[in-house]
Amino acid sequence: MNPPTVPAPVRGRDAELERISALVRGPGGGMVVVCGAGGLGKTTLAAEAAAQARDQGRGVVWIRWRDDPDQLGQDLAQAAHILGLPESRLEEARTGRVSLVDAVWDHLATVKGWLIVVDNVDAPSRVGPGAGPPAAYRGWLRPHGSGLLLVTSRDTSRQTWGPDADLLHLQPLSENAGAAVLLDAAPHAGTEAEAESLAARLGGLPLGLNAASTYLSVPTSRHRTFAAYLHALEAEFTDLLGAEHPAAATDPAVARRVVRHTWDLSLDQLDQDGYTLARPVLQLLALLEPAPIPRTLMTPELVTDATGLPATAATVDAALAGLHQYGLLHTPEGDSPTPGSPAVGRLQLHPLVREVTAHSLARPEPTTAWLAAIDEHLARAVEATTNMPGRTGWPTARLLAAHLPAHLDRNAPHNFHSACDTLTRLADTLTLAGASFEEFLLRRRILDAEADHLGHDHIDALANRNNLANTLNELGEHRQAADLHRQILADRERVLGPDHSEALGSRHNLANALHALGENRQAADLHRQTLADRERLLGPDHPDTLASRNSLAVVLNSLGEHRQGADLQHETLAAYERVLGPDHPSTLASRNNLATALQGLGEHRQAADLYSEALLDAERVLGPDHRDTLISRNNLANALHALGENRQAADLHRQTLADRERVLGPDHPDTLASRGNLAVALELLGEDQQAVDLYRQTLADRERVLGPDHPDTLASRGNLALTLSDLGAHHQAVGLHRENLAARERLLGPDHPHTLVSRNNLATAQARLAEVGRRRWWQLSRRR
Repeated sequence: MNPPTVPAPVRGRDAELERISALVRGPGGGMVVVCGAGGLGKTTLAAEAAAQARDQGRGVVWIRWRDDPDQLGQDLAQAAHILGLPESRLEEARTGRVSLVDAVWDHLATVKGWLIVVDNVDAPSRVGPGAGPPAAYRGWLRPHGSGLLLVTSRDTSRQTWGPDADLLHLQPLSENAGAAVLLDAAPHAGTEAEAESLAARLGGLPLGLNAASTYLSVPTSRHRTFAAYLHALEAEFTDLLGAEHPAAATDPAVARRVVRHTWDLSLDQLDQDGYTLARPVLQLLALLEPAPIPRTLMTPELVTDATGLPATAATVDAALAGLHQYGLLHTPEGDSPTPGSPAVGRLQLHPLVREVTAHSLARPEPTTAWLAAIDEHLARAVEATTNMPGRTGWPTARLLAAHLPAHLDRNAPHNFHSACDTLTRLADTLTLAGASFEEFLLRRRILDAEADHLGHDHIDALANRNNLANTLNELGEHRQAADLHRQILADRERVLGPDHSEALGSRHNLANALHALGENRQAADLHRQTLADRERLLGPDHPDTLASRNSLAVVLNSLGEHRQGADLQHETLAAYERVLGPDHPSTLASRNNLATALQGLGEHRQAADLYSEALLDAERVLGPDHRDTLISRNNLANALHALGENRQAADLHRQTLADRERVLGPDHPDTLASRGNLAVALELLGEDQQAVDLYRQTLADRERVLGPDHPDTLASRGNLALTLSDLGAHHQAVGLHRENLAARERLLGPDHPHTLVSRNNLATAQARLAEVGRRRWWQLSRRR
């Protein structure tokens, strides 16, 4: 009844061990259940906790659950005897004068300072005595002792263990901890970074890490380094981790130690408990991609179409609940749902659970039929999602995106056009949702497929190249977007003619990309040309014409022509509201752009009111995390600055920066804009040193991401120079102002408002520097 020896340091479980140790030291005793899927190292953690408790002078007893309630009773009675239960009391229990289970727990309630471990209780309903559930605390496992009862189990359900049990859910190890496990066993197999890569590939699963460590530590192994083993997993997964063991079918102890078999124990238990669809549902999930799966995809119809087994909503729900209860299935949380976007359930398998399960199905049958059913239901799910009103389908669309490239790969040989249409349809919905990362995944895959099947100049291929370029622009890859739009424009004018609507669309999109690059003069010329052509060919109220008018107004504002830009935006907004309605995304964008033009004219109160209106509308129609919503929030904060409401502006910029870092990433140009704007806000609040640090970071990031001559980079350089001057760093300030002035004269011309500002800032900084020089000279002369 001694705990097993732990042969190597236990990595990445410090918090869990400390929690158990605190319970062991605590005055009240109780029961802790270390739970999670097979392979997470529950037994190892319990053994280490037992060793630590023994080192602290605690009485420690280790019991292995053998799926036998009578044996468990005998083992617990012996444990209680070791901890002082008199033989006479045991004799009373043997003769039936008292209940053995009560005699054991009555005694354990009086004795302090012990730890009893019951390992591998994976079928808690069988623990006994009797048929009562463990949560009733009338059986062999109770939280009522004065010491600590530690149970390990694959069952993670609070309903199973009751309200008084302390559940300790184990998670996979971090990459750092996983790398430490590998390096402990094979210290010469590679670098820490290589070990982290292998640990990540194994999903941080201790059983998988131990299997790899054991293999690498054997001198005769073919693959002796972390990098070689990682590479070999792609071609030899079954041999390295998915191999069957001949004794696993008859010896559960062996099955627990073998990656290929450890989860079969849980599936067998679920099957015995009546969850007959648990195994086929797990297998279906394993055939999808290693990404969260929308719960709505896993329907009874899919299960029946794939497996031929009868299924109902209730039996599928039960199967998923059983898989979740035994830690084989996770339900990761998404972003908090907002009004108009209902919560979408997510299903996800651990990477190794998925891979081992998929490899066990790696035969032409039934995999081919199952994948055909999956593809049919994926197409149906896309159709249903894209037909949902408003933005209700957007969260599901994001989840489906990861599973569609493989759908296209499987269908390209025999069902190419239909599969492409499915991906395109979902990508178009992702465009509306502002989900540019997921959209890019689909656009890129469609383009690759169309190049193979349709050719470079096919009208559909040209359309998708255009869409991909637009997505790149939304992702902040403005140079790549501009280059691709320039190619597409030339191809469309050659193939379709210069007056074709799609050629005009390419010209418009190229101008937008140039504007994003700060090349506003070229952008304005292209927009004027496109606007004239669209008015001539499509009419003044066509949505494409309105888009050209809106974009030209935006560029005019960027060129400092605020009055002309505002007048054009007034006209455009009125037309959008009349043609498309007040809540159309293009109308919302135009309203925001009009506010920007008004701010350029110095009409800050009117601009702030319009930004507030645009922000409320965007949050209602598009959602709080949509890129356009974040733009409106950023712009409202800027308008509040102009009105002197600096504290409110700073708080709004902080919120927007955090949201943009989460939604768009730290290097997106919009994120860089928020970082720069927060620096301005901090400076206006007198927090100059924080502002300087943020200005420096933003300038370095913009030079790296946007280039040294981008207007946003010039703005960051100018703001940093002004703040340095205020802090007395006049030499640095003069150098930065001089650099900015030269760039603006070259890029914008000598009379542009921004050039004039740079010239004035340089003169002011030089005057301050000269004044400081005079003061320093006078002070020095006095010392002489």
